[in-house]
Amino acid sequence: MNSAQLIDGKAAAARVLQQVKVDVASMVADGIQPCLAVVLVGEDPASQVYVRNKILRAEECGIRSLEYKLADDIGEDELLELIRRLNADREVHGILLQLPLPAHIEETLALQAIDPGKDVDGFHSENVGGLSQGRTVLTPCTPSGCMQLLHDTVGDLSGKHAVVIGRSNIVGKPMAALLLQAHCSVTVLHSRSQNAAALSRQADIVIAAVGRPRMIDASWLKPGAVVIDVGINRITEGERSRLVGDVDFDSALPVVSAITPVPGGVGPMTIAFLMKNTLIAAQQQAKTHAKSEAPCPSIS
Repeated sequence: MNSAQLIDGKAAAARVLQQVKVDVASMVADGIQPCLAVVLVGEDPASQVYVRNKILRAEECGIRSLEYKLADDIGEDELLELIRRLNADREVHGILLQLPLPAHIEETLALQAIDPGKDVDGFHSENVGGLSQGRTVLTPCTPSGCMQLLHDTVGDLSGKHAVVIGRSNIVGKPMAALLLQAHCSVTVLHSRSQNAAALSRQADIVIAAVGRPRMIDASWLKPGAVVIDVGINRITEGERSRLVGDVDFDSALPVVSAITPVPGGVGPMTIAFLMKNTLIAAQQQAKTHAKSEAPCPSIS
């Protein structure tokens, strides 16, 4: 029986965070404190946990964090005014608007209000468009983390056939764009795809991001494929509740060459790359401000 490599997202995330910590310390020594502002609207329990974890990681990396807890019934204009203030604050380098938002607030409008240079989630249309054009922009954290895991596991991705299962704006679409930048041949499968399992079986790399527990079993996978499972689904078996991915892990394990477990695979990388994006945003803003404040050359 094939013994697949388990891709350790916790260890990979720790390496990313350690480098972020070193680079943040260097900025602090130069008099710049990277700062992440986190905006949470409402009392969603899962969102509260996510925000708490993000703030803890920021503190561990030496990144200053500001938390804005807003009432569930806050007006859209009030939220947009807070975002405008954070955009204008030169001591704030990254802005994270925790999703989902209450139904009365238009999500797209709120995300578009964030300065693209401070958009550490990579959701602003300017960053989305820049990614599709191959420009250097802030990219969504989960796909960026997946790419790091692939590079760590596979090395050079050039020429590999990658299948992305799912076409969400948060994972599927940016994942496909990043894989194209890495010179992969990319197929995106979704709910309207025909012969999806047969197409998936052609892939050297499979990224599963559909949000359906254990949908992808061994019949979807080519022997020796590398599988990155983005799904995090809570299921109940008898009296026990547990987290599982979009891939049927036990079915896939004897077939693939490497696979991420759930939990402990992609999840830790998402927060690690949020910290990395905050650092990158702070570095880019520091360069911009230095250029704008540089004295004009004298003309004799």
